[in-house]
Amino acid sequence: MKLGCSPNTIPSSLLQLLPLSSFSIPLPRNKRITFTGRKIFNLRVQNIGCNSEPKLSYLMATENESTELRRDLHPHIEPYSTGFLKVSDIHTIYWEQSGNPNGHPVVFLHGGPGGGTAPSNRRFFDPDFYRIILFDQRGAGKSTPHACLEENTTWDLIADIEKLRERLEIPEWQVFGGSWGSTLSLAYSQSHPDKVTGMILRGIFLLRKKEIDWFYEGGAAAIFPDAWEPFRDLIPVNERGCFVDAYNKRLNSDDMETQHAAARAWTTWEMMTAHLLVNDENIKKGDDDKFSLAFARIENHYFVNRGFFPSDSFLLDNIDKIRHINTTIVQGRYDICCPMMSAWDLHKAWPEADFKVVADAGHSANEPGIAAELVAANEKLKNIIKNKGT
Repeated sequence: MKLGCSPNTIPSSLLQLLPLSSFSIPLPRNKRITFTGRKIFNLRVQNIGCNSEPKLSYLMATENESTELRRDLHPHIEPYSTGFLKVSDIHTIYWEQSGNPNGHPVVFLHGGPGGGTAPSNRRFFDPDFYRIILFDQRGAGKSTPHACLEENTTWDLIADIEKLRERLEIPEWQVFGGSWGSTLSLAYSQSHPDKVTGMILRGIFLLRKKEIDWFYEGGAAAIFPDAWEPFRDLIPVNERGCFVDAYNKRLNSDDMETQHAAARAWTTWEMMTAHLLVNDENIKKGDDDKFSLAFARIENHYFVNRGFFPSDSFLLDNIDKIRHINTTIVQGRYDICCPMMSAWDLHKAWPEADFKVVADAGHSANEPGIAAELVAANEKLKNIIKNKGT
Protein backbone atom coordinates (compact mmCIF):
# COMPACT_ATOMS: atom_id res chain seq x y z
CA MET A 1 0.00 0.00 0.00
CA LYS A 2 1.61 3.27 -1.09
CA LEU A 3 1.25 6.32 1.10
CA GLY A 4 3.01 8.76 -1.22
CA CYS A 5 6.32 10.62 -1.09
CA SER A 6 5.83 13.41 1.39
CA PRO A 7 4.23 12.23 4.65
CA ASN A 8 6.57 11.43 7.49
CA THR A 9 3.81 10.56 9.92
CA ILE A 10 1.30 7.73 9.82
CA PRO A 11 -2.32 8.88 9.47
CA SER A 12 -4.37 7.86 12.49
CA SER A 13 -7.14 6.68 10.18
CA LEU A 14 -4.73 4.18 8.62
CA LEU A 15 -3.57 2.93 11.99
CA GLN A 16 -7.19 2.22 12.88
CA LEU A 17 -7.69 0.20 9.70
CA LEU A 18 -4.58 -1.93 9.87
CA PRO A 19 -3.65 -4.40 12.66
CA LEU A 20 -0.29 -2.74 12.98
CA SER A 21 1.95 -3.82 15.83
CA SER A 22 5.27 -4.43 14.13
CA PHE A 23 7.12 -1.82 12.16
CA SER A 24 10.70 -0.94 11.34
CA ILE A 25 12.54 2.24 10.51
CA PRO A 26 15.71 2.05 8.39
CA LEU A 27 18.75 3.75 9.80
CA PRO A 28 22.11 4.71 8.33
CA ARG A 29 23.94 1.82 6.66
CA ASN A 30 20.68 -0.03 6.00
CA LYS A 31 19.89 -0.80 9.63
CA ARG A 32 16.40 -0.71 11.08
CA ILE A 33 14.61 -0.24 14.36
CA THR A 34 12.04 -3.01 14.64
CA PHE A 35 9.07 -2.65 16.96
CA THR A 36 7.69 -6.08 17.67
CA GLY A 37 4.13 -7.03 18.52
CA ARG A 38 1.68 -9.78 17.65
CA LYS A 39 0.25 -8.75 14.27
CA ILE A 40 1.46 -9.48 10.75
CA PHE A 41 2.20 -6.11 9.18
CA ASN A 42 5.54 -4.38 8.87
CA LEU A 43 6.11 -0.68 8.13
CA ARG A 44 9.30 0.43 6.42
CA VAL A 45 10.37 4.03 6.00
CA GLN A 46 12.69 4.31 3.01
CA ASN A 47 14.61 7.30 1.71
CA ILE A 48 14.05 7.27 -2.04
CA GLY A 49 14.92 10.84 -2.96
CA CYS A 50 11.38 12.12 -3.47
CA ASN A 51 11.88 15.74 -2.37
CA SER A 52 14.06 14.36 0.44
CA GLU A 53 10.97 13.06 2.20
CA PRO A 54 10.54 9.46 3.37
CA LYS A 55 8.18 7.11 1.58
CA LEU A 56 6.05 4.75 3.61
CA SER A 57 4.91 1.35 2.47
CA TYR A 58 3.29 -1.62 4.18
CA LEU A 59 4.64 -5.12 3.60
CA MET A 60 3.41 -8.44 4.86
CA ALA A 61 5.59 -9.71 7.69
CA THR A 62 6.40 -12.83 5.68
CA GLU A 63 8.62 -10.55 3.58
CA ASN A 64 10.50 -9.45 6.69
CA GLU A 65 13.43 -11.42 8.07
CA SER A 66 11.99 -11.53 11.58
CA THR A 67 9.23 -13.97 10.59
CA GLU A 68 11.54 -16.15 8.53
CA LEU A 69 13.49 -17.00 11.66
CA ARG A 70 12.54 -19.39 14.43
CA ARG A 71 11.15 -17.49 17.40
CA ASP A 72 10.07 -20.17 19.88
CA LEU A 73 12.38 -21.45 22.60
CA HIS A 74 14.33 -24.63 21.94
CA PRO A 75 13.63 -27.78 23.99
CA HIS A 76 15.16 -28.32 27.41
CA ILE A 77 18.58 -29.98 27.21
CA GLU A 78 21.17 -31.16 29.70
CA PRO A 79 24.90 -30.34 29.69
CA TYR A 80 27.27 -32.83 28.10
CA SER A 81 30.13 -31.58 30.28
CA THR A 82 30.55 -29.51 33.44
CA GLY A 83 33.48 -28.41 35.53
CA PHE A 84 35.08 -25.90 37.85
CA LEU A 85 37.89 -23.55 36.87
CA LYS A 86 40.13 -21.98 39.50
CA VAL A 87 40.58 -18.40 38.33
CA SER A 88 42.41 -16.92 41.34
CA ASP A 89 43.74 -17.89 44.72
CA ILE A 90 40.27 -17.15 46.08
CA HIS A 91 37.75 -17.86 43.33
CA THR A 92 36.63 -20.96 41.45
CA ILE A 93 33.92 -20.67 38.80
CA TYR A 94 31.39 -23.25 37.63
CA TRP A 95 31.02 -23.84 33.89
CA GLU A 96 29.00 -26.15 31.66
CA GLN A 97 28.64 -27.02 27.98
CA SER A 98 25.52 -28.19 26.16
CA GLY A 99 24.32 -28.52 22.59
CA ASN A 100 26.69 -29.56 19.80
CA PRO A 101 30.27 -30.24 20.98
CA ASN A 102 31.48 -29.39 17.47
CA GLY A 103 29.13 -26.46 17.00
CA HIS A 104 29.72 -22.72 16.92
CA PRO A 105 30.65 -21.61 20.46
CA VAL A 106 28.44 -19.10 22.28
CA VAL A 107 29.00 -17.90 25.83
CA PHE A 108 26.08 -16.80 28.01
CA LEU A 109 26.82 -13.93 30.42
CA HIS A 110 24.22 -13.85 33.18
CA GLY A 111 22.71 -10.82 34.84
CA GLY A 112 22.92 -9.36 38.28
CA PRO A 113 25.86 -9.30 38.77
CA GLY A 114 25.39 -12.15 41.19
CA GLY A 115 22.37 -13.74 39.52
CA GLY A 116 23.98 -16.96 38.31
CA THR A 117 22.80 -19.16 35.44
CA ALA A 118 19.75 -21.39 35.12
CA PRO A 119 18.95 -24.44 32.93
CA SER A 120 16.41 -22.36 30.98
CA ASN A 121 19.25 -20.17 29.68
CA ARG A 122 20.22 -22.95 27.27
CA ARG A 123 16.90 -22.71 25.44
CA PHE A 124 17.72 -19.52 23.50
CA PHE A 125 20.17 -21.44 21.29
CA ASP A 126 19.77 -24.10 18.60
CA PRO A 127 21.44 -27.12 20.25
CA ASP A 128 22.20 -28.69 16.87
CA PHE A 129 24.21 -25.67 15.75
CA TYR A 130 25.60 -24.07 18.90
CA ARG A 131 28.14 -25.21 21.45
CA ILE A 132 26.49 -23.50 24.42
CA ILE A 133 28.73 -22.38 27.29
CA LEU A 134 27.23 -21.13 30.55
CA PHE A 135 29.20 -20.16 33.63
CA ASP A 136 28.52 -18.61 37.02
CA GLN A 137 30.47 -15.42 37.63
CA ARG A 138 32.57 -14.94 40.77
CA GLY A 139 30.55 -15.45 43.95
CA ALA A 140 27.35 -16.40 42.09
CA GLY A 141 25.46 -19.63 41.53
CA LYS A 142 27.67 -22.67 41.97
CA SER A 143 30.90 -20.66 41.94
CA THR A 144 32.85 -20.40 45.17
CA PRO A 145 33.26 -18.78 47.61
CA HIS A 146 29.59 -17.82 47.65
CA ALA A 147 28.71 -14.09 47.66
CA CYS A 148 32.39 -13.17 47.97
CA LEU A 149 33.26 -9.55 47.09
CA GLU A 150 37.03 -9.82 47.35
CA GLU A 151 38.81 -9.79 43.98
CA ASN A 152 35.43 -9.34 42.32
CA THR A 153 35.48 -6.56 39.70
CA THR A 154 34.44 -6.20 36.08
CA TRP A 155 38.05 -6.62 35.04
CA ASP A 156 38.37 -9.83 37.06
CA LEU A 157 35.29 -11.20 35.28
CA ILE A 158 36.68 -10.26 31.86
CA ALA A 159 39.88 -12.09 32.73
CA ASP A 160 37.79 -15.11 33.83
CA ILE A 161 35.96 -15.18 30.49
CA GLU A 162 39.30 -15.33 28.70
CA LYS A 163 40.59 -18.05 31.03
CA LEU A 164 37.47 -20.10 30.35
CA ARG A 165 37.77 -19.59 26.59
CA GLU A 166 41.36 -20.80 26.70
CA ARG A 167 40.49 -23.70 29.03
CA LEU A 168 37.85 -24.89 26.54
CA GLU A 169 40.24 -24.31 23.59
CA ILE A 170 37.87 -21.96 21.80
CA PRO A 171 39.55 -19.52 19.35
CA GLU A 172 36.56 -17.14 19.26
CA TRP A 173 32.90 -17.18 20.24
CA GLN A 174 29.55 -15.48 20.09
CA VAL A 175 28.60 -13.46 23.18
CA PHE A 176 25.08 -13.28 24.64
CA GLY A 177 24.17 -11.16 27.66
CA GLY A 178 21.21 -9.40 29.23
CA SER A 179 20.88 -6.73 31.90
CA TRP A 180 24.25 -6.76 33.74
CA GLY A 181 25.16 -9.41 31.17
CA SER A 182 24.85 -6.72 28.49
CA THR A 183 27.23 -4.52 30.49
CA LEU A 184 29.76 -7.32 30.79
CA SER A 185 29.31 -8.31 27.13
CA LEU A 186 30.15 -4.77 26.02
CA ALA A 187 33.12 -4.51 28.37
CA TYR A 188 34.47 -7.93 27.36
CA SER A 189 34.06 -7.36 23.63
CA GLN A 190 35.70 -3.94 23.87
CA SER A 191 38.64 -5.57 25.66
CA HIS A 192 38.85 -8.54 23.25
CA PRO A 193 37.12 -7.59 19.98
CA ASP A 194 39.10 -10.18 18.04
CA LYS A 195 37.56 -13.00 20.09
CA VAL A 196 33.90 -12.10 19.42
CA THR A 197 32.05 -13.38 16.34
CA GLY A 198 28.74 -11.69 17.15
CA MET A 199 26.71 -10.33 20.05
CA ILE A 200 23.16 -10.37 21.32
CA LEU A 201 22.38 -7.85 24.04
CA ARG A 202 19.14 -7.59 26.03
CA GLY A 203 17.81 -5.09 28.58
CA ILE A 204 20.69 -2.67 28.15
CA PHE A 205 22.48 -1.54 31.29
CA LEU A 206 25.44 0.82 30.91
CA LEU A 207 25.96 1.21 34.67
CA ARG A 208 25.76 4.99 34.59
CA LYS A 209 24.84 7.05 37.64
CA LYS A 210 21.49 8.08 36.21
CA GLU A 211 20.55 4.42 35.71
CA ILE A 212 21.44 3.51 39.29
CA ASP A 213 19.62 6.58 40.60
CA TRP A 214 16.51 5.74 38.56
CA PHE A 215 16.11 2.28 40.03
CA TYR A 216 17.56 2.56 43.52
CA GLU A 217 17.04 6.17 44.54
CA GLY A 218 13.33 6.61 43.90
CA GLY A 219 12.70 7.04 40.18
CA ALA A 220 11.12 3.65 39.55
CA ALA A 221 9.13 4.08 42.78
CA ALA A 222 6.75 6.31 40.81
CA ILE A 223 5.62 3.22 38.89
CA PHE A 224 5.94 0.60 41.64
CA PRO A 225 5.25 2.46 44.91
CA ASP A 226 3.85 -0.69 46.50
CA ALA A 227 7.06 -2.61 45.80
CA TRP A 228 9.26 0.36 46.67
CA GLU A 229 8.00 1.04 50.18
CA PRO A 230 9.29 -2.21 51.80
CA PHE A 231 12.67 -1.56 50.14
CA ARG A 232 12.63 2.03 51.40
CA ASP A 233 11.34 1.27 54.88
CA LEU A 234 14.22 -1.04 55.77
CA ILE A 235 16.40 2.08 55.85
CA PRO A 236 15.98 4.70 58.61
CA VAL A 237 14.82 8.12 57.42
CA ASN A 238 18.15 9.75 58.25
CA GLU A 239 20.00 7.36 55.88
CA ARG A 240 17.73 7.70 52.86
CA GLY A 241 19.91 10.24 51.11
CA CYS A 242 21.55 7.32 49.26
CA PHE A 243 19.89 3.92 49.39
CA VAL A 244 22.77 2.19 47.61
CA ASP A 245 25.17 3.30 50.35
CA ALA A 246 22.70 2.46 53.11
CA TYR A 247 22.22 -1.04 51.76
CA ASN A 248 25.97 -1.43 51.28
CA LYS A 249 26.42 -0.86 55.01
CA ARG A 250 23.88 -3.58 55.86
CA LEU A 251 24.95 -6.08 53.20
CA ASN A 252 28.45 -5.93 54.67
CA SER A 253 27.37 -6.03 58.31
CA ASP A 254 29.06 -8.38 60.77
CA ASP A 255 25.58 -9.64 61.69
CA MET A 256 24.35 -12.26 59.20
CA GLU A 257 20.67 -11.63 59.90
CA THR A 258 21.21 -7.96 59.04
CA GLN A 259 22.83 -9.08 55.79
CA HIS A 260 19.99 -11.48 54.99
CA ALA A 261 17.27 -8.96 55.77
CA ALA A 262 18.88 -6.39 53.48
CA ALA A 263 19.47 -8.99 50.78
CA ARG A 264 15.84 -10.13 50.86
CA ALA A 265 14.55 -6.55 50.56
CA TRP A 266 16.99 -5.65 47.77
CA THR A 267 16.27 -8.80 45.75
CA THR A 268 12.49 -8.67 46.20
CA TRP A 269 12.41 -5.05 44.97
CA GLU A 270 14.16 -6.05 41.76
CA MET A 271 12.16 -9.23 41.22
CA MET A 272 8.85 -7.40 41.68
CA THR A 273 9.74 -4.96 38.89
CA ALA A 274 11.41 -7.33 36.41
CA HIS A 275 8.28 -8.25 34.42
CA LEU A 276 5.65 -6.19 32.68
CA LEU A 277 3.11 -8.28 34.58
CA VAL A 278 4.23 -9.22 38.08
CA ASN A 279 5.61 -12.76 38.17
CA ASP A 280 5.03 -14.48 41.51
CA GLU A 281 7.60 -17.22 40.89
CA ASN A 282 10.25 -14.60 40.21
CA ILE A 283 9.39 -12.71 43.39
CA LYS A 284 9.92 -15.86 45.47
CA LYS A 285 13.65 -15.62 44.71
CA GLY A 286 13.78 -12.84 47.28
CA ASP A 287 12.90 -15.36 49.99
CA ASP A 288 15.82 -17.62 49.08
CA ASP A 289 18.59 -16.47 51.40
CA LYS A 290 21.35 -18.19 49.46
CA PHE A 291 20.33 -16.65 46.13
CA SER A 292 19.42 -13.23 47.48
CA LEU A 293 22.65 -12.81 49.46
CA ALA A 294 24.85 -13.29 46.40
CA PHE A 295 22.50 -11.32 44.18
CA ALA A 296 22.19 -8.31 46.49
CA ARG A 297 25.74 -8.20 47.87
CA ILE A 298 27.45 -8.49 44.49
CA GLU A 299 25.06 -6.11 42.70
CA ASN A 300 25.44 -3.51 45.40
CA HIS A 301 29.23 -3.95 45.40
CA TYR A 302 29.39 -3.24 41.67
CA PHE A 303 26.99 -0.32 41.87
CA VAL A 304 28.80 1.37 44.76
CA ASN A 305 31.96 1.12 42.66
CA ARG A 306 30.25 2.24 39.43
CA GLY A 307 31.16 -0.98 37.68
CA PHE A 308 34.85 -0.25 38.24
CA PHE A 309 34.78 1.79 35.02
CA PRO A 310 37.06 4.84 34.71
CA SER A 311 34.18 7.09 33.59
CA ASP A 312 30.39 7.18 33.57
CA SER A 313 30.24 6.93 29.76
CA PHE A 314 33.04 4.39 29.38
CA LEU A 315 31.08 1.77 27.42
CA LEU A 316 29.56 4.31 25.02
CA ASP A 317 32.93 6.00 24.53
CA ASN A 318 34.48 2.74 23.31
CA ILE A 319 31.88 1.61 20.77
CA ASP A 320 34.29 2.17 17.88
CA LYS A 321 36.26 -0.87 19.07
CA ILE A 322 33.29 -3.17 18.40
CA ARG A 323 31.37 -1.36 15.67
CA HIS A 324 32.25 -4.09 13.17
CA ILE A 325 30.72 -6.93 15.23
CA ASN A 326 27.32 -8.23 14.08
CA THR A 327 25.05 -7.33 17.00
CA THR A 328 21.37 -7.31 17.89
CA ILE A 329 20.01 -5.21 20.75
CA VAL A 330 16.68 -6.35 22.25
CA GLN A 331 14.85 -4.00 24.61
CA GLY A 332 11.49 -4.16 26.33
CA ARG A 333 9.62 -0.87 25.93
CA TYR A 334 8.41 -0.96 29.56
CA ASP A 335 11.61 -2.16 31.20
CA ILE A 336 11.63 -0.66 34.69
CA CYS A 337 14.95 -2.13 35.89
CA CYS A 338 16.93 -0.99 32.84
CA PRO A 339 14.79 1.70 31.22
CA MET A 340 14.89 2.13 27.48
CA MET A 341 16.88 5.37 27.66
CA SER A 342 20.07 3.29 27.89
CA ALA A 343 19.24 1.07 24.94
CA TRP A 344 18.34 4.19 22.98
CA ASP A 345 21.65 5.85 23.86
CA LEU A 346 23.49 2.70 22.80
CA HIS A 347 21.51 2.55 19.56
CA LYS A 348 22.36 6.18 18.74
CA ALA A 349 26.04 5.56 19.40
CA TRP A 350 25.94 2.31 17.41
CA PRO A 351 23.35 2.54 14.60
CA GLU A 352 24.98 -0.35 12.77
CA ALA A 353 23.61 -2.78 15.35
CA ASP A 354 20.08 -4.09 14.83
CA PHE A 355 17.76 -2.53 17.39
CA LYS A 356 14.58 -4.34 18.36
CA VAL A 357 12.05 -2.81 20.74
CA VAL A 358 9.49 -5.23 22.15
CA ALA A 359 6.32 -3.20 22.57
CA ASP A 360 4.62 -5.38 25.17
CA ALA A 361 7.47 -6.34 27.50
CA GLY A 362 9.41 -5.26 30.56
CA HIS A 363 12.86 -6.44 31.61
CA SER A 364 12.95 -10.21 31.88
CA ALA A 365 14.39 -12.41 29.14
CA ASN A 366 11.61 -14.87 29.93
CA GLU A 367 8.83 -12.58 28.76
CA PRO A 368 7.35 -14.05 25.54
CA GLY A 369 8.14 -11.14 23.21
CA ILE A 370 11.71 -10.75 24.42
CA ALA A 371 12.40 -14.49 24.37
CA ALA A 372 11.11 -14.64 20.78
CA GLU A 373 13.44 -11.83 19.67
CA LEU A 374 16.42 -13.43 21.41
CA VAL A 375 15.83 -16.77 19.69
CA ALA A 376 15.38 -15.01 16.35
CA ALA A 377 18.58 -13.01 16.85
CA ASN A 378 20.53 -16.22 17.48
CA GLU A 379 18.97 -17.71 14.35
CA LYS A 380 20.03 -14.67 12.34
CA LEU A 381 23.65 -14.96 13.50
CA LYS A 382 23.49 -18.70 12.84
CA ASN A 383 22.48 -18.03 9.24
CA ILE A 384 25.26 -15.49 8.79
CA ILE A 385 27.81 -18.03 10.03
CA LYS A 386 26.39 -20.76 7.80
CA ASN A 387 26.46 -18.49 4.75
CA LYS A 388 30.08 -17.62 5.40
CA GLY A 389 30.90 -21.31 5.25
CA THR A 390 29.29 -21.81 1.84
